[in-house]
Amino acid sequence: MSSTDVVSLLENSKELDRVRKEQEEILSEINKLHKKLQTTPEMVEKPGDTSLARLKVLYTQAKDLSESEASISNLMLSQIDGILPTGPQGQTRRRIGKEGNEQKRKRVKTESDISRLTPSMRNHLETCASLKGEQVAARVTPRNADKDEWFVVKVIHFDKESKEFEVLDEEPGDDEESNGQRQYKLPMGNIIAFPKSNDPSSAPDFPPGKHVLAVYPGTTALYKATVVQGPRRRKTEDYVLEFDDDEEDGSLPQRTVPFHKVVLLPEGHRQ
Repeated sequence: MSSTDVVSLLENSKELDRVRKEQEEILSEINKLHKKLQTTPEMVEKPGDTSLARLKVLYTQAKDLSESEASISNLMLSQIDGILPTGPQGQTRRRIGKEGNEQKRKRVKTESDISRLTPSMRNHLETCASLKGEQVAARVTPRNADKDEWFVVKVIHFDKESKEFEVLDEEPGDDEESNGQRQYKLPMGNIIAFPKSNDPSSAPDFPPGKHVLAVYPGTTALYKATVVQGPRRRKTEDYVLEFDDDEEDGSLPQRTVPFHKVVLLPEGHRQ
């Protein structure tokens, strides 16, 4: 072990602290924007509003910082391995580790990755994990698809390490290749949680004219629709919506959809 190695390790630890502090600041700003959009979702329709553009920039910065954190952490692990004393005792550790070293590293990596996350990100992962057994909206098509397909699916499991959902399409359509239920592994960005059906006050109040994503009556598929009337004005638990491409006799019929089957239309939705 040399003093140079220790100095280098300490310098990297300072850089890691800086990256984490910057992550905290970015995620704090992201959370503020999230709350603002949840409270007044109609703001994105106003001319000149840059909320979504700013959110995209913040997400990109958060992703870059996360990758930097992982890179610095891996470098520090290598440095520590190089500093640890060698000799008979060290050889014994290596021999024992030879059998289960890979599994141990995976376990340590998972635990340390989660513990290094900011409180807000840990809370978000816990929220995702709490969706097990719940029905959610899921985009089952890849990002480069010509159009987005959203279905109602059931969450089977959420992996905090890979940040992926395992979901089950319990009622696949007639055009599915398989006659039975179909499973998907999807990233967090492909999942939207529905409002709680027993708590109407927790659901966003989308104003007339707002574009939303909603479950088409009698199906488990979600499509773009425009709000005609919200449940609070009508004192019911249903939205009155007009679905795109739902034309009948030259006009769009108005259809009622429960509030807990209506979510905000994702940015860049293709239909």
